[in-house]
Amino acid sequence: MKYPSREVRSHGSGEYSVTDFRKLGKGVILEPGVLVFHPENIELGDNTYIGHYTILKGYYRNTLTIGAGTWIGQQCFFHSAGGLEIGRNVGIGPGVKIITSQHEETSNGPILHAPVKLAKVTIGDDCDIGTGAIILPGVTIGQGVLVGAGAVVTKNLPPFSVAAGVPARIMRQREKK
Repeated sequence: MKYPSREVRSHGSGEYSVTDFRKLGKGVILEPGVLVFHPENIELGDNTYIGHYTILKGYYRNTLTIGAGTWIGQQCFFHSAGGLEIGRNVGIGPGVKIITSQHEETSNGPILHAPVKLAKVTIGDDCDIGTGAIILPGVTIGQGVLVGAGAVVTKNLPPFSVAAGVPARIMRQREKK
């Protein structure tokens, strides 16, 4: 295919070597088909599992950190331009999307070309994020939170809450054990 008057570029193949990571803990499993961009800004804790065809979209600045004992299902997409911190012993279902940037709304011109706003996402220890959930920029999810399948998290969730829906809302509190 020919493109008139412009060079065709790519952000890379997503291929990586285990020596490319900022930190790679012991016992990490990266299943076949996992794509990793900017591994020099990615830290994976001990005994972390990353499922088939997941994309870890590191960025040239900020860090994507995944804590020890965390399990990530297949076909997830984590974009860490604004920074992404996932705690220890977190379960993340297949198809979860975590986004840390968005275009600012403008009154004129295409939004696609508007400035990009970066906002860190933090997920506390011991959380469970249901299949197909989407977590938007700037959200903090407290320790022990359960996010229902398909939820769209647009606001912070306090520790030990259960949230579901679009947009996600708190349904109840869990007991601390």
